[in-house]
Amino acid sequence: MTTRERALLVLEDGTRYEGWAYGARGRTLGEVVFATGMTGYQETLTDPSYAGQIVVQTAPHIGNTGVNDEDPESGRIWVAGYVVRDPSRIVSNHRANASLDDHLERDGIVGISGIDTRAVTRRIRDAGAMKGGVFSGADADLGPDEQLRVVREQTDMTGQNLSAAVSTREEYVLEPEGDRIGTLAVLDLGVKTSTLRYLAARGFEVHVLPQDVSIDRLRELDPDALFYSNGPGDPAASDAQVELLRETLRDGRPFFGICFGNQLLGRALGFGTYKLPFGHRGINQPVLDTTTGRVEITSQNHGFAVDAPVGEVLESPIGFGRVEVSHFSLNDNVVEGLRALDIPAFSVQYHPEAAAGPHDSMYLFDRFRDMVIARREGRPLDAATAAATTPAADPTHDRPSDSSATTTGSSND
Repeated sequence: MTTRERALLVLEDGTRYEGWAYGARGRTLGEVVFATGMTGYQETLTDPSYAGQIVVQTAPHIGNTGVNDEDPESGRIWVAGYVVRDPSRIVSNHRANASLDDHLERDGIVGISGIDTRAVTRRIRDAGAMKGGVFSGADADLGPDEQLRVVREQTDMTGQNLSAAVSTREEYVLEPEGDRIGTLAVLDLGVKTSTLRYLAARGFEVHVLPQDVSIDRLRELDPDALFYSNGPGDPAASDAQVELLRETLRDGRPFFGICFGNQLLGRALGFGTYKLPFGHRGINQPVLDTTTGRVEITSQNHGFAVDAPVGEVLESPIGFGRVEVSHFSLNDNVVEGLRALDIPAFSVQYHPEAAAGPHDSMYLFDRFRDMVIARREGRPLDAATAAATTPAADPTHDRPSDSSATTTGSSND
């Protein structure tokens, strides 16, 4: 039998959990958060939105279906560290071509196994997401005081702009599927592969742009619409992307944003953002669409939210007309979507592509497509009209042919 090596998870409040090394050995630091999904651990690990975070999986068994070449949402694992209870000793899935442990070691991800992840989750729910560190190998032998000092001296998530770390360095293009309806500029703040695939499937010629693209380059490209992706970090630290969006809204181009893009639309319209105590991370988050009254089960991964009242029509403080909260969480009333009533712009806080997760919200891609077509044809169609005229799709519609529907093992969004 392989000899197990000691590892420790240390939280900034001094709480310590002792277990076994999993993945790479060494030390890693980050914000400790928990993810509640029962499936999709490979999508979770490769989601750039998790950059800078040590992810605790609440599902007890992780790695049983291994990893494959179809499920990743990017070209690498982005989590800062990984915490699981019972890693699978064997891989059992016909699609697997490697073990999860192999990929964690390949990408240098320091993890820990064999601890009570329920206890860690309860601690975070009580005290809020906090800084932490995983220590294994020689770092496991550091004294407790030294480990705690290292954890506490790391940078807080609040105030960090992480989009530069995860965004593409060069522009690239995805060709449209079927009839081409126009050019779409996607600002890559940590975009997931499945999001780009679904946009191309709606007929968009998708131009993926670096997070620091200039307004001059954007106007030179002259896209039919703009899309802001998901991504990590504090939206209050993304002033350049907010100003780029404001200029685009003034140009009258349709806009759709998801997750981080929702927070940046909120800021662009003149509202604030704030940090949630422990965030929303999972694939079973209930959200109410205020237009249709329909409840959607959504995939989410965010630690910040837009500060706006639910149930009111608001006036943009900086002159973009009327705005309303289009979706909100049924768990805690957090803003889950924004809709501009006088300009063609809307956003949601969750992941309509839901890889892995439910497909209740796939219709939002169709709503965006309809808005772009209407503008191209000279028909006025703001976000409010688009919401009223685009029906919510059958949740089984547009399930991808690959793994996102039959997804991997034991984890999150």
